[in-house]
Amino acid sequence: MTVFCWSLGLLMLAISRPAVDSLPVDQVIAKAEQQTAAFLAQYDDSTRFLHSQEAKEKAITVGMRGWTAGFFPGKLWYLYAFTGDPRWKKEALRFTLPLAADDTLTNTHDLGFMVGIPFEKAYQITKDSSFRKVLIQAARSLISRYHAQVGCIKSWDGGPWHYPVIVDNLMNLELLFRATALSGDSSFYQIAVSHINHDLRYRFRKDFSTYHVLDYDPETGKLLARKTWQGYADSSCWSRGQAWAIYGLTVAYRFTRNPRYLFYARQAADYFIHQLAAYADRIPPWDFNAPDSLRKLKDASAAAIAASALLELRNYVPQKANAYQQWALQMLASLCAPSYLNTDSGSFLLVKHATGDAHHHREMDVPLIYADYYLLQALWRYSHPVTKGHAPNFWF
Repeated sequence: MTVFCWSLGLLMLAISRPAVDSLPVDQVIAKAEQQTAAFLAQYDDSTRFLHSQEAKEKAITVGMRGWTAGFFPGKLWYLYAFTGDPRWKKEALRFTLPLAADDTLTNTHDLGFMVGIPFEKAYQITKDSSFRKVLIQAARSLISRYHAQVGCIKSWDGGPWHYPVIVDNLMNLELLFRATALSGDSSFYQIAVSHINHDLRYRFRKDFSTYHVLDYDPETGKLLARKTWQGYADSSCWSRGQAWAIYGLTVAYRFTRNPRYLFYARQAADYFIHQLAAYADRIPPWDFNAPDSLRKLKDASAAAIAASALLELRNYVPQKANAYQQWALQMLASLCAPSYLNTDSGSFLLVKHATGDAHHHREMDVPLIYADYYLLQALWRYSHPVTKGHAPNFWF
């Protein structure tokens, strides 16, 4: 009954709000070019990657081991894709190549973000076989974190956990699916599927909201606890985690065509939309269940991720395609408007009002590179819709 009500509700809400028929894509790309050129004029080290900004013309960067390192070259690849300007291809390559050194890391689950994002685009555009090799090696490093007893790839080493598996992990499985497509080695695919199947046993509550952290006993594979790390509480729904689930499970369906994955992607999306309906600007709070006083803190990155995911998901759910598209466009319209688009002089990043980790009072109401990346990806998917009768190509 709950699933039916939410499905009907999202359709009615999408219909009741005027559709957004056009987005200022060219203006946003022009602004991104201007900001990125300003950043590069001041920060030229290709082993330091834009992450955030703490003041006018003062960037926060991360090194090659930072989990967000791959998003900046990913953004550069989008600037090249949108404009065809060879300058952006040159800069994209310059910031992508150093990250090849990360392909042997085995102490992180974030290789899909760090290596997959920039090298997938580099390989698609250049067809350089060395980039293919980096992707396959990164996938080998990622599966080294797989534990057969648990059936999942471990997220973090250390901390107050036994064997933590976070919802974010679903995003990095795309690297494994691609590695099988590039190499013919099915072991990457099989581990990705094992991870998802085990994850779905415990990830969702009855209302299809998500837990952030699943903690397992590595000896027995038994689930020990369901917790949060970046959300408000163990029982609450961290909005970016919900967006990760929509996106990751949509990608999983793309590669496997497993209807179970599509079911959960749809339910995760419907929960997100059901919660989003309460916000006139269609931008979620950092946690959907935080108290009213804390719910005022937005997370524009969650909106960008969810919008991009919905623009892919619409291709697999014909009966909801229009509703999913309208909700995506409503989020994107806000992200492209002055209230969320950073037009201040001295800014290096597009999106304002993102939140990284409010639970630990870090990166609250700031620009974050992954918000920019997923905004550009969503605008690419919006401006390059799938042609009827053709299979979707979501390399970008």
